[in-house]
Amino acid sequence: GSHDSFSYWVDEKSPVGPDQATAIKRLARISLVRKIIKKWSVTQNLTFKEQLEGGIRYFDLRVSSKPGETGQEIYFIHGLFGIKVWDGLKEMNSFLEQHPKEVIFLDFNHFYAMDDSHHRFLINRIRSAFESKLCCVECVEYVTLLYMWEKKHQVLIFYHHPLYQEYPFLWPGNKMPAPWANTTNVHKLLQFLETTLGERSRYGTFHVSQAILTPRVKTIARHLIRGLKNTLVHRNLPMILNWVKAQKPGVMGVNIITSDFVELVDFAATVIALNDLLLEEDKSAT
Repeated sequence: GSHDSFSYWVDEKSPVGPDQATAIKRLARISLVRKIIKKWSVTQNLTFKEQLEGGIRYFDLRVSSKPGETGQEIYFIHGLFGIKVWDGLKEMNSFLEQHPKEVIFLDFNHFYAMDDSHHRFLINRIRSAFESKLCCVECVEYVTLLYMWEKKHQVLIFYHHPLYQEYPFLWPGNKMPAPWANTTNVHKLLQFLETTLGERSRYGTFHVSQAILTPRVKTIARHLIRGLKNTLVHRNLPMILNWVKAQKPGVMGVNIITSDFVELVDFAATVIALNDLLLEEDKSAT
């Protein structure tokens, strides 16, 4: 999985989003400030299509309306506004059309400046984009690849808002827990990942290990121009990747792992390779 999956295209010319503090919104009237916000908001370099081609199958999505804009259009957001959600969904659907056995997870977990009418607009967009590819809510343990292929489903949507209850194809957010370490320290991050894996529910939910470091205000202040990638990601990715290599999938093991800048190391390939351990277990069991 990728963290803040859409942030490859946040627009420094756009207004600062409603996910930011009032003081930042005021400062962001200065174009240099918006450039700095972009350096710290971008967590991915690859488009959705490039991420999909690179093996990413879980997408972490934050969305917002544009306050003051007429209509109910919804955009991806992380500090600054990104592309329309509809454009991203169409890009993903196009990949799925060409690869009918691939399955993706879309986790809509943060909503800004949205009332119920905005939510219904977005939910209808999701339905229009994927139609019969959408997998309705089911017992997690039943949802194998074979199950998805037989039903010709390719998309699971997780929707962290009470309206999920009205739509059978929206999975509740609590089926996709994603505990967040909120630290700049790689050792604390790895300790947190170990602890939360140990506390993972044995049945009934998916689980996201967020292998990401989060800048604090003072981190940004000290390294304004360098940005997230040069300050935190480059230096710590090798250690994070070593942790990934040491994991085992399956019950109480890792399930979904997310990272920033997924192309900087062999992140997706390393996570995918963990599945071989499950195949070895199957062989030894038979």
